[in-house]
Amino acid sequence: MNAMTAISRESLMTLEAYARNRNAFRAEVLEHKKNRKVFLGDNVTLQFEDELTMRYQVQEMLRIEKIFEEREIQGELDAYNPLVPDGDNWKATMLIEYPDEAERRVNLARMRGIEDRIWVRVRGHDKVFAIADEDLDRENDEKTSSVHFLRFELDASMKSDLRDGAALAMGVEHENYSAVTDPVPEAVRRALLGDLKFQS
Repeated sequence: MNAMTAISRESLMTLEAYARNRNAFRAEVLEHKKNRKVFLGDNVTLQFEDELTMRYQVQEMLRIEKIFEEREIQGELDAYNPLVPDGDNWKATMLIEYPDEAERRVNLARMRGIEDRIWVRVRGHDKVFAIADEDLDRENDEKTSSVHFLRFELDASMKSDLRDGAALAMGVEHENYSAVTDPVPEAVRRALLGDLKFQS
């Protein structure tokens, strides 16, 4: 299994090529994301990112902003590449979702700090809590954000046990919101295993 690498400049399509291929590429990414999503209760979702999901985000930004100059393209790569796992970690977008706006506002106030209480656990090991929002703070004195970016660092023994078939669990421990998915679906476990690098 090969861990994902950073998005390369050469992997990006021109604006014209992307316009031609966008529907097919979008369908490929949406299918790919299905096994990279974990639901924690009814209102919190973790979408685990990798080179493909982030390359799609870059292509969309280039399209929306009509960016074609090399310096600006590199700026997008510099912004999104930190969200690609490096072989020793998982990186995820965390979404807090409430359909009703008033309910969402109340709960985002009640859930301050939740981004630091998300965890993953390889069977037989301690929980690994998320390192949240390293790019910028997404919480203020009144509420947390509905979107956070998380990093989970795994040590060599966790990775090894996961490769050998250990189950994977995820959860959230917050005074006003708690949920556990144990174990995560096998298809998700296998997909996330592909993000990790191993000593040969």
